[in-house]
Amino acid sequence: MAEGGEHENIPAELEEDPPEEKESKDTPTVAGGKKRMFQKELRCMMYGFGDDQNPYAESVDLLEDLVIEFITETTHKAMEVGRPGRVQVEDIVFLIRKDPRKYARVKDLLTMNEELKKARKAFDESTYVNVA
Repeated sequence: MAEGGEHENIPAELEEDPPEEKESKDTPTVAGGKKRMFQKELRCMMYGFGDDQNPYAESVDLLEDLVIEFITETTHKAMEVGRPGRVQVEDIVFLIRKDPRKYARVKDLLTMNEELKKARKAFDESTYVNVA
């Protein structure tokens, strides 16, 4: 065998990664073993808000940690105020009612969601009528 790895003409650093390393490319992890789930979305959002097109990995990791912490805390609080073991939209709305920006955004998103549901239903009904 060659010094560079399994194949004579391929240097060790260019050879195919072992299976456990392949998995980490799809879901990036950090040294602590945390799965990074929102990397792509956060990079796009950061760029949209004026950051570099390729922000520092440390910045994205920090932002993801903050987002996950916020979601976790909000979910735990929602579980305390609502029915045990079940988080509902009303629980989240109740928690953010005193933050005007978050409240307005959530109301906008919920309204849009209802409009999309109605539009899909109307589209499905018209498609069904045309087919029959």
